[in-house]
Amino acid sequence: MDLLAHFSGARNVVVVPTGAVLFAEGDPGTNMYILIEGRADICIGEEVVESAAPPALFGEMALVDSLVRSATVVARSPCRFVSIDARQFDLLVRESPQFARHVMTVMANRLRRMNERLREAIAELAVHGSRPGSAA
Repeated sequence: MDLLAHFSGARNVVVVPTGAVLFAEGDPGTNMYILIEGRADICIGEEVVESAAPPALFGEMALVDSLVRSATVVARSPCRFVSIDARQFDLLVRESPQFARHVMTVMANRLRRMNERLREAIAELAVHGSRPGSAA
């Protein structure tokens, strides 16, 4: 699905200057966002786990599961995002199965990348003689 084309005429655009936080870890998740212009980083704690360019999705997890944000999104350049609330999300999913599949693909890809990072961290711990769950 071409998200940039689909949302090119959106009226619910959020403009975020360089360095500003779109949302923070622990915030309530009432909207998801589609980056239509600029670059943004997804951070967990102080660690950048993903740098994104259009048409990246942000905040979809909290919108889907109604829990708080699991990450922080920081604009690395001036950004424009389309904001999508739960009602709009449900409508998009009903009217465009391709949109739903795209959101699921983004979530699956992020989970796979996090799994790979976890594997690397576990391997690094093993190299240094420490295993998760072992007493120090």
